[in-house]
Amino acid sequence: MAAIALLRRAITQKILNAARNYSSNPLQHIDPVQAQKAFKMWKTLSLTVVPVALTLGFLNVYLNEHEEEPPEFIPYEHLRIRTKSFPWGDGQHSFFHNSRVNPLPTGYEN
Repeated sequence: MAAIALLRRAITQKILNAARNYSSNPLQHIDPVQAQKAFKMWKTLSLTVVPVALTLGFLNVYLNEHEEEPPEFIPYEHLRIRTKSFPWGDGQHSFFHNSRVNPLPTGYEN
């Protein structure tokens, strides 16, 4: 019986200590030297890695951009059902409609 009480008290203390840590100031345990090193690391990464990643992403899109024929239109009955017109335009084009990729219920526009 005493062992169960000790175990219960230990578990309760762990839970209370965890709750206290969440409600305390999270910056009180950070070493200023480590914080400065982390700041320099993230500054360096954001000034070097991010522009390179953005440039590579831009080049990937730019170099792979070419006109492709859309896939053959197959008028499946369960796709592109219009029970009610869209509230903009002619009512057939979705809000993010792309005429090269998104067909209307009757087929591609061009």
